[in-house]
Amino acid sequence: MSDERRISKHKLTIEHKENVSITGVTDVISFDEEQVICDTDMGVLILRGINLHVSNLNLDSGTLDIFGEIVSLTYEEQGYGGKSKSSLLGKIFK
Repeated sequence: MSDERRISKHKLTIEHKENVSITGVTDVISFDEEQVICDTDMGVLILRGINLHVSNLNLDSGTLDIFGEIVSLTYEEQGYGGKSKSSLLGKIFK
């Protein structure tokens, strides 16, 4: 078997504003009960909510499942900590 990861194309599914399934995940940058930041095939995804829990993470297949109350989802244009002046994270992590 090859050591290369088999990453699927990016797909995001939300059920009842509580369960989120994401494919195409290449890395989880950080997570806690209020925020999950992950790198995907389509850029950095920031998911905010209440009582968030990672129920499944498999970077080999590129899948991430989260449950909790979902408040918002945001994609960063230039990546986590990018140098875009409009990026709040870019300003914080200069």
